Amino acid sequence: MSLSDLNVNSLFNVKGKIAVVSGGGSGLGEMIASAFVENGAKVYIASRKEKQLKEVSERLNKGHPGSCHYIVADLGSKAGCDALIRAIKEKETKIHILVNNSGVTWGAKWDDFPEKEGWDRVMALNVKSIFYMTSGLTELLAKDSTNQDPGRVINISSVAGIQTVAEGSSLAEKGQGLWSYNTSKAAVNHLTSLMASSLAPRFITVNAILPGVFPSKMTAFGFKTHGEKMAVGQPMGRVGSARDMAGLALFLVSPASAHITGSHIPIDGGATVSQGKL
Repeated sequence: MSLSDLNVNSLFNVKGKIAVVSGGGSGLGEMIASAFVENGAKVYIASRKEKQLKEVSERLNKGHPGSCHYIVADLGSKAGCDALIRAIKEKETKIHILVNNSGVTWGAKWDDFPEKEGWDRVMALNVKSIFYMTSGLTELLAKDSTNQDPGRVINISSVAGIQTVAEGSSLAEKGQGLWSYNTSKAAVNHLTSLMASSLAPRFITVNAILPGVFPSKMTAFGFKTHGEKMAVGQPMGRVGSARDMAGLALFLVSPASAHITGSHIPIDGGATVSQGKL
């Protein structure tokens, strides 16, 4: 090891890396994709909404060190995941980074919670897609990976996965609970641990980011109905920003974190440890 290895430009270098970010057309996925492109990575973003994907790609391809490309995909089924995997394999023989960010939420009353939209789609997109996308791209992540430069998987979970209250959230209407969403994120956390132990021998790290309140499609209801109170109720007096998410995501895919796997990292300004709730 030389001192140059400890230079910040070396520790957080992602230049030339190839990344796939599901749900990259908006919210947290867009923040992460933007951070990768700004630091020289080639990024594929995927979601169902082509208009969003196109707009993000065009913006990120204007004067930034990396590049952004999009693929329209619906990851709510194994068939949808397989289709995206095939599309990636047609374009690349190696990827360095996979960010499993696609997700959905559903709020409803305890005694009137729908099965198809409330449970089946939430669990399929939030949990099953993570497994199928990662297993399907393992070969590309493992290719040429080493214990010093491993393949990287980031699963976007939520602090909701470690909280024990489903009702009363500012992210759902009064009288409704996020029963399936919170459960799905707890499953993501455990799946992250299982994947980390399974893929470490293949030199692939798997970590979970657990966001608190960030501006996104999922939190749009809360910001619309509660406005500035969303920030006032946080221990540090603000919600998360693109810079916050970018910093953590870059860390988890750069040389700085090459020996970290199986971690579940809350990024919520202290809300969880302060026993706050969304």
